[in-house]
Amino acid sequence: MAPAPSRSRLAAGLAVLAALTTSACTTPAHTTRQVVMPGETPVMMGSAVRDNLTPNEAALACFATLLWASKAPPITIAVGEVKDYTGRYSINEGNVVTQGGSLMLFSALGKLGGAVRVAERFDTSIAERELGYTDRRQLGNGEEQEVNGKQVPWLPYYGGTIQASDYFIVGGITEVNFNIQSGGGEAGYDNVSFKGRTYTQSVAIDLRIVDTRTLTVIDAISLQKQFKGYEIGANIFRFFGLGLVDVNIGEKAQEPLQLGIRAAIEEGAIRLVSRVSGVEANSCLSLRTQQIQPVSARVQLADKMKAKTVTGPPAKPTARKPAGSASLNGGQDGGPSAGGAEAEQLIRIPFEVGEGQLNGTANRFVESAASAAAKGNVIIVLVARDTENFEPGKRSALIDQRVGSLQAALANRGIRPDAVTMIWRPGTTDQTIYRDVPGLQVIARLRITN
Repeated sequence: MAPAPSRSRLAAGLAVLAALTTSACTTPAHTTRQVVMPGETPVMMGSAVRDNLTPNEAALACFATLLWASKAPPITIAVGEVKDYTGRYSINEGNVVTQGGSLMLFSALGKLGGAVRVAERFDTSIAERELGYTDRRQLGNGEEQEVNGKQVPWLPYYGGTIQASDYFIVGGITEVNFNIQSGGGEAGYDNVSFKGRTYTQSVAIDLRIVDTRTLTVIDAISLQKQFKGYEIGANIFRFFGLGLVDVNIGEKAQEPLQLGIRAAIEEGAIRLVSRVSGVEANSCLSLRTQQIQPVSARVQLADKMKAKTVTGPPAKPTARKPAGSASLNGGQDGGPSAGGAEAEQLIRIPFEVGEGQLNGTANRFVESAASAAAKGNVIIVLVARDTENFEPGKRSALIDQRVGSLQAALANRGIRPDAVTMIWRPGTTDQTIYRDVPGLQVIARLRITN
């Protein structure tokens, strides 16, 4: 017969059980219990309401600052359906991914602090009802209105009060992939076991921005994000005399799925607004992190604008033109169409798809550029068909070849190589197509200095 366990072992086991029970019954950290009215059961209160922060707060504030610095009138953007197209549904938990993608997009544009205007097109039911009341002369504001020399209690409507949008954004959440990779292990000895595992899943969104007047899709993007999770635990299963002690402890956590979707939609908003505004956003996107940032974009933007007001005058105004117009506006940061060249003649030099050498048509433009350079500074815009779409490394090498071909052609016409300087070209990892006039894209900008 096995010897009976000692009192000390039994006491130790009961102490562990008591500690776990006490811990489970204790109010969790960062919570309080509040009795609102006498005789009521205490209500548990957690943390205070705060801004819904993401890892993109600094990027949004930075991009809003660049939009304000362009000094162009804000473009007006409407938001359409950003739906869940994954079809994933759980009987116990409902839809796996958020059904509020459009609302997240509204909030993302709102974090730009008025640098873009947002037109309501998602839920216009109240406005349409009030317009109906107005049309039937039923809507008033409590004051008399003068209409055709008469005082009437209803509000007149003459039309044209609804702000037109320049572009609208639509799309959806298109992927949710479970268990891309998982792993772990479990071990035990003498009724004591330990376990741990990790897993990964991902989601993807697809968004597009459309010209409201022409219904031309200006740009379409697809963004993907992976999510990590883990679980660890330990178990003790022991007999103490006639009693059985079974203790399980552990922890598991997962990166919030819906927060990741919100962050992806925010980045999508930055990229699409950058595309139609012509304000380069790459420098701002580099500010995004893998951690939630403690200060909201609105607060950061307010601090930036206050600092600009104190330290000096605003940046020089530049004109913003919609996508597909004669030029792109890259703002003050060396975008594809940097401002401040009003007195300089602009000449486009075209290249055929994939060609690095000048053809006959391009050489005629080179002649014009050389002649104009004798009279003043000239801006050279290298363009190609907007159907040309190479991976960034190949595109960068092709741009080098084209610039070298241009410099050689100008040198043959008496233009010194040191008189030709690069203003802008896409980064070596930039995949963006910078469209110019219809059918063409900007691949580089140079200046010939007289």
